[in-house]
Amino acid sequence: MTAHKTYWLEHAWLGTHVEPGVALDVTADGRIGALRTEVPAPPPGAEVLRGLTLPGLANAHSHAFHRALRSTVQVGSGTFWTWRDFMYKAAQHLTPDSYFALARAVYAEMALAGITNVGEFHYVHHAPGGAPYADPNAMGEALIEAAAAAGIRITLLDTAYLSAGFGQAPDPHQLRFSDGTADAWAERAGALRPREHALIGAAIHSVRAVPADQLATVADWARERRTPLHVHLSEQTAENEACLAAHGRTPTRLLADHGVLGPDTTGVHNTHLTGEDITLLGASATGTCMCPTTERDLADGTGPAPRLQREGSPLSLGSDSHAVIDLFEEARALELNERLRSRTRGHWTANALLTAATEDGHAALGRTDAGRLEPGALADFTTIALDSVRTAGPPTRFGAETAVFAATAADVRHTVVGGRHVVRDGAHTLVPDVPSALSESIAALRA
Repeated sequence: MTAHKTYWLEHAWLGTHVEPGVALDVTADGRIGALRTEVPAPPPGAEVLRGLTLPGLANAHSHAFHRALRSTVQVGSGTFWTWRDFMYKAAQHLTPDSYFALARAVYAEMALAGITNVGEFHYVHHAPGGAPYADPNAMGEALIEAAAAAGIRITLLDTAYLSAGFGQAPDPHQLRFSDGTADAWAERAGALRPREHALIGAAIHSVRAVPADQLATVADWARERRTPLHVHLSEQTAENEACLAAHGRTPTRLLADHGVLGPDTTGVHNTHLTGEDITLLGASATGTCMCPTTERDLADGTGPAPRLQREGSPLSLGSDSHAVIDLFEEARALELNERLRSRTRGHWTANALLTAATEDGHAALGRTDAGRLEPGALADFTTIALDSVRTAGPPTRFGAETAVFAATAADVRHTVVGGRHVVRDGAHTLVPDVPSALSESIAALRA
């Protein structure tokens, strides 16, 4: 429980515009109570947040252990598939304890970047070789506890990962990802329990990693529990080609035929789609999570985000492999990548891009009560400086444009979750030295 308190926001983005002088009350259960505008000075006893306050950012797609790959996979050249080999090697060194330490540091880095909620696409379930831990969900529990220790919310998207590709048995690196069958996955995942800071969702790793006749098992599990369901979709042209060879249809069509698509489902990447694919996703209100910094890092390509959204697919954003952790950069890259592809400007307004990074991202993670500064919403918000070398100069009424097109994660000054300061004046209140925590936990994987 959070003691009742009042924050005074020098400037606040209210979804459509920037409002100066806003007083925001936090209730005892960590929600926004009254929200008062035209408050020119801080009320007595209020905590003052100078700069521009936004709803907390939602990182809708994360693989926490990929943070250990940053920079090391930039040496020389390679492909998505050579990058994947590095990823497998890193995964082999994870234990419940080392994963807790690494994820705690990664989630603390997210809090420093203004992220209050993460969707963790989790598939490292078992010990190397595939033997279950004494607690079959020890790895997932480590991630849930890491989020609590870092002060942010999590939707654990427990992932079915059963095959090396269209019926092939898992290779040695993948054995610790696999439960053998979707029924066994469902039994294990069903033992996970939500907490105040943690929701439990589901994921299909990809159509290559879950046999077609088992897709419905995962989809039904999520639907029965009314939880989010995510899936990597058409990230690589090679996946599309293999799916066409195996099933005579695209990955999107295959998912549609097995009941996977729908308003609680989010396709991650949705990069290489046909016109029919886009129509299927839009008509079913299946979401699209774009991860532009990872998609460009891995040379995946630029997905048809404008058309997807026009067809009815809500957009969210994720940092995925954590080449960087910066949702402002993800939002900016979504627009700028599309400008390069189309050679035209203005595909989204800054308000629309911030909505993808906040409200629609939280909704994709099952938090429809987050991502807005309004009474009744979770009291999760973040404040960026308007006086840094990146953000100084523009009129404050252009705060949304400043946030999207100029600010970086380094401009975050405060992050509040459930009414409690997790980041204050640029310092994490629960993890005193985040860089050291990252360095030590990553070094442990190389020992």
